[in-house]
Amino acid sequence: MIERIGVLGAGQMGNGIAHVFAQEGYEVVMYDIVPEQLEKALVTIRQNLERQAKKGAVPETLVAETMGRIKATQDMADLAQSDFAVEAVTEHEPLKLDIFRNLDATVKEGAILASNTSSIPITKIAAVTGRPEKVIGMHFMNPVPVMKLVEIIRGLQTSDSTAAATHALTLKLGKTPAV
Repeated sequence: MIERIGVLGAGQMGNGIAHVFAQEGYEVVMYDIVPEQLEKALVTIRQNLERQAKKGAVPETLVAETMGRIKATQDMADLAQSDFAVEAVTEHEPLKLDIFRNLDATVKEGAILASNTSSIPITKIAAVTGRPEKVIGMHFMNPVPVMKLVEIIRGLQTSDSTAAATHALTLKLGKTPAV
């Protein structure tokens, strides 16, 4: 069962991903190496939630509830108990591969590792982990809280159960999966 979500990268995509997961009731740990980026992400998420509440799209009580489910951190070890982790850092292949090596060594066995990449092959990312069957692409569209489409991209070794869990998770977020 997926309950705890790790989000790596607190930029535009990462904060949007953290927002939608937390809004749907998931506990989220949002990781970034830049403290100012984490602070900016939390402000952006709150502002977007408040805008949604003012428009009547969500109840006002959801703002505080959602913010209470997001923990910002600079320590990757805080992602250890994630059931599902989504990487959303810059489209720089060496950086992504390094993050996946570290993520694989950090999160618990059985956790699914997803990348928000739009250009790097999932098979290449999966190859640097000890769990290629648990690696998948989960490419959100920008702005994440608004756009419904999410691309789900399998690598050569991505298991059927990983693909099915990611598909189901996408639907729970109120998003439209495109496999």
